[in-house]
Amino acid sequence: MIIVAIGANLPGPDGAAPLATCEAALDALAAAGIRVVRRSSWYRTEPVGEPDQPWFINGVATVRTGLGPEATLAALHRIEARFGRARLAAGAPRTLDLDLIDYRGMLRDGPPGPVLPHPRAHERRFVLAPLAEIAPQWRHPRLGRTAAAMLADLPPRPAVLRIARGSRGRRFP
Repeated sequence: MIIVAIGANLPGPDGAAPLATCEAALDALAAAGIRVVRRSSWYRTEPVGEPDQPWFINGVATVRTGLGPEATLAALHRIEARFGRARLAAGAPRTLDLDLIDYRGMLRDGPPGPVLPHPRAHERRFVLAPLAEIAPQWRHPRLGRTAAAMLADLPPRPAVLRIARGSRGRRFP
């Protein structure tokens, strides 16, 4: 399984709201040769680390691609740049954030190439809540624990609230 986390908390360069940017990012994945198989609902999430900023919109998608992990991550970074992402500091506000969470259970310590699985995914409620929605039995390749079990062990803050918009667990052709 290949898992991509999606998030935004600033308007896009076109002025689009973070939710609209996240939706548009799903379309951009397909144009980059990364087909969305299933996606979560969207979640409104409290910022981590730098609390004096807007709340985020977050979700996850399982995808298929013929691209390898390096090329997949490079495609994600190109999409982020197209949506105005500036990499200033960890936890900073952003127009779009696309993280490669898992690439078919691959274990990599990077560099070169991405660190896999994502080194902090198991600590992030904003990743695990949407992931547990669509793939509760997904197992962290290093820890061997399911998304649902890791989510259950996290504290209730920062808050993660499912919002009405989105298509929970929607499967794509």
